[in-house]
Amino acid sequence: MAEHTQIVLRSNCIFDGTGAEPFSGYVVIRDERILQVVQGDLPSELADGSTVYELGNRTICPGFADAHTFFTGWALNYLGVDLSPATDSSQIGQIALTYANSLPPEKPVWGHGWDPTIVTGGPQNLDRVFPDRPAVLFAAGAETFWINSAAIQRYGFDNSADCNEVFWRLMEEFLADHAFSKPLFQHYMQMLNRRGVTSVKEIGYDTFSTFPEVLEQLERDNAMTLRVHFMSQPVKEGANLDYARRMRQRFQGEFVRFSGFNRMTDGSISQMCGYLKQPYRCAPDTQCAQEIDWALIEREVLQADAEGFRFSLNAQGDAAVARVLDIYEKCCRDSRGKVCNRHAITEAEFSDPQDLERMGQLGVICEFYPQIQSIADRAGKVGMIEEKLGTERGAGYWNRRKMADSGVLLCCGTDLPLVIDDIPQSLYHSVTGKFPEGGEPFHPENTLTVSEVLQAWTSGGAYDMYREGDTGTLAPGNKADIAVLDANVFAMPIDEVRKAKVCLTLVNGAVVYDVWSTEG
Repeated sequence: MAEHTQIVLRSNCIFDGTGAEPFSGYVVIRDERILQVVQGDLPSELADGSTVYELGNRTICPGFADAHTFFTGWALNYLGVDLSPATDSSQIGQIALTYANSLPPEKPVWGHGWDPTIVTGGPQNLDRVFPDRPAVLFAAGAETFWINSAAIQRYGFDNSADCNEVFWRLMEEFLADHAFSKPLFQHYMQMLNRRGVTSVKEIGYDTFSTFPEVLEQLERDNAMTLRVHFMSQPVKEGANLDYARRMRQRFQGEFVRFSGFNRMTDGSISQMCGYLKQPYRCAPDTQCAQEIDWALIEREVLQADAEGFRFSLNAQGDAAVARVLDIYEKCCRDSRGKVCNRHAITEAEFSDPQDLERMGQLGVICEFYPQIQSIADRAGKVGMIEEKLGTERGAGYWNRRKMADSGVLLCCGTDLPLVIDDIPQSLYHSVTGKFPEGGEPFHPENTLTVSEVLQAWTSGGAYDMYREGDTGTLAPGNKADIAVLDANVFAMPIDEVRKAKVCLTLVNGAVVYDVWSTEG
């Protein structure tokens, strides 16, 4: 990271992360911390000897915290050889074969970036190129892949796979290759810094392979530009409490900490895998098309809770949200009835308002996805909701307003690489309720304000990561993790807010990104 000096940020729009209205003033940073946050004009004597950023109407915020990220999924877009030059399946195979010939013969063949509109056929077509050697070739976006029979045998998934969870064997291999995973993670941190992100809750499957060693080395080398709070998501085995104890003891530093467990419960409502209180409108006999081992989930949560570990449970349907809250009600609670550990529900896509009130009373956090509308179109999404739930029940979809009004602490996640952090884009969707094409908003009564969304991105995320004592707000003594947007997002028309970009990011008082030094 860059050397520290006294830095002064002056702007007409300072949002301190507390939810209060923005104000005109300046922020003084010395070494790693915020020294002063002052409303009013900058004294000339303070400017002397400082590096001063005159930011005009740009918005100064605490650094943004993403509460749900998967480096492992993002890494699939960089795995192996670049196949983007290929125009057909034969060229994909030829580029992969040339690359394979440069590798030791025992190494599997990986690739990325081919055009997903290319028809490749099944495993037998790739078997002609690689009859015995495992090969997995991901298309651009890593949602489609071409795999051969040897790889199916080695990794245990085939072309029917549609969830990164099934790739855990493959991920264990490339994470263990530190010559690949370490520099790629540094690139990942830089990418997030360019978007104003200074903290993440990073999810790794099971014991995260040997990747904690990479994090440990980067922190030891003073090379971290992102605070990483990593979680274990059980996939091949149950929640490993022994591992959690060791990671909690081992990682207590400035930048890397262990943050507990993450687990899926139900699935997508669009695929009728969301668990509903009432049957699907299009399938009167179905409340959930998948089996959920609620006994296992409850047992793991209660065991983890007893040892002071937190759980994040992903719940999409209203019955799943209710069932998760039933489990959290059995956890340790304080004299106010709030959970002692910072348990969370990720997304709560479709919920019952009464359960959201219960969520607030329990002190359960919601890690919601403020950019989720960016990957849908109005006709398709509204049509799906009408088919699966009907108009009346559909009013409970993405009901962030009820969450906020019920006292639910909100923080933001992207499920990266599902979407990549874009805070102005998240403001557009979560404040207007509009889809990417604009037009009529979707249930605008369920939306949030600009201040509420930014607070969720900042102090809400810090609380979710147990870092509210030193990050998440612009306050004297806090760590100087700061992001600056290149416009006053409170004053500009909300329909135009997507034009705003991050122009400056500081982590621990050091500039890790500024647009002026990267222009051109």
